[in-house]
Amino acid sequence: MSEFYYGGQAVIEGVMMRGRQRVAVAVRNPEGEIVVHEEPLPPRIYQSRMAKTPFLRGLVLLWDALVLGTRALMWSADVALAEEGDGDEQGTEPESAFSGPVAWGTIIFSLAFGIGLFILLPTGVSHLLENVLHLSKTVSSVLEGVFRLVLFVGYIAAIGMMPDVKRVFGYHGAEHKTINAYEAGAPLTPSSVAQFSTRHTRCGTSFLLFVLVISIILFVPLQFDAWWLRLLSRLLLIPVIAGISYEVLRFSTAHQNNVLMKALIAPGLAMQGLTTREPDLDMLELGIAALLPVLAADGLEAPSTVATELPAATIAASQPVP
Repeated sequence: MSEFYYGGQAVIEGVMMRGRQRVAVAVRNPEGEIVVHEEPLPPRIYQSRMAKTPFLRGLVLLWDALVLGTRALMWSADVALAEEGDGDEQGTEPESAFSGPVAWGTIIFSLAFGIGLFILLPTGVSHLLENVLHLSKTVSSVLEGVFRLVLFVGYIAAIGMMPDVKRVFGYHGAEHKTINAYEAGAPLTPSSVAQFSTRHTRCGTSFLLFVLVISIILFVPLQFDAWWLRLLSRLLLIPVIAGISYEVLRFSTAHQNNVLMKALIAPGLAMQGLTTREPDLDMLELGIAALLPVLAADGLEAPSTVATELPAATIAASQPVP
């Protein structure tokens, strides 16, 4: 097994996986076939010095979530929700959804929504309460952080009650199980992968929880009287907090058998109970189908056992799209 940390995310009716060289998204179309999109990762981002530098490489994780992840979600929706019979023969898929102005417009909107809801709103509310209730700046900062944390957990819990989101969370569980099985050296077959946990220490949910907690600490000395300076300081510190959070995530994962690290990791693993669901075997097929191409692109041998549990028609439809 490679020492490189493989990972990905859930998409609509499928899974995205990222390797060193390429990203792959596997989605089941309305005909029941698995369609896989592959493309190389931008070298200027993933092979840059920043991607290898501690406290800067966390920005690559932000890029994964905000840019690569959003584009993958859009492409998966086009494939999974397409009318039967649309498109070309044998696994062709809509390339336009993975790039272009619509994709970038969606990314910008998603970024603005996230910043507004989880950064600006808690800051504005705490600033208002500070003035109305004459709170100290330290108390105001703690209230801001707690409100942001409660808002985030409440938002995840609320959307998790929607049937479509529950299904996406099932694919999130499939992504985790597939990575856990690969890192354990187990055969990449649905029945084998099913034996592993839906929790993973490097999950983006754990990363976001670290971001929220670390932001409480860093924002304490930045309770400016001017509301616009307070908001600006939050925005400017997003890359700093992301960099610190990523290093904490990596360190805790590398030392997860340590008693203190177990305690540090535990809240993130518990939080994943809201963002993952137990996947079925069909979902696990998608996790495997997304992981195999990125392993092959990195020169790693794909397990020969995978073909024994996937239908022949699915194997044919799962070949990389030219």
